[in-house]
Amino acid sequence: MITTYIALGSNLSDPVSQVRQAVIAIKSISQSCIKQVSSLYFSRPMGPQDQPDYINAVLVLETELSALELLDALQAIENKAGRVRKDNRWGARILDLDILFYGDDVIKTERLTVPHYGLKLREFVLTPLAEIAPDLRHPDGERIIELSQGLDQNDLKVYKD
Repeated sequence: MITTYIALGSNLSDPVSQVRQAVIAIKSISQSCIKQVSSLYFSRPMGPQDQPDYINAVLVLETELSALELLDALQAIENKAGRVRKDNRWGARILDLDILFYGDDVIKTERLTVPHYGLKLREFVLTPLAEIAPDLRHPDGERIIELSQGLDQNDLKVYKD
């Protein structure tokens, strides 16, 4: 089994429900098992500010799938939720599922970059990741908790029902 970390985010069509439904859908991915899910976090949008705020989380998934098989499964969940891929990288979206880490692998292909290319700059990823895996290290050796503590939190806060 490979330990992976998946980021979840949504800012359209009831984002809390979208993220919770995505967790349920990820539980059904074959040859995979969710080990832990972070709290939900309320965050400001990255990029254009003329869009709704986000709900974000991170989960730990153990899987026997290859990285590309996992990517296919996650993109199928996004598509089922109604995700439409646009040229605007930081635009509003119903659901965004990103592979942050896939074991200790460093992957750079046309379809997949792991560790996720923007990981170190995103408080809405690092904070929930540090919550569930404070001792995790980036392949370059940096500790996730230290990366998280070094970023401006930009009004990031735990979502409370």
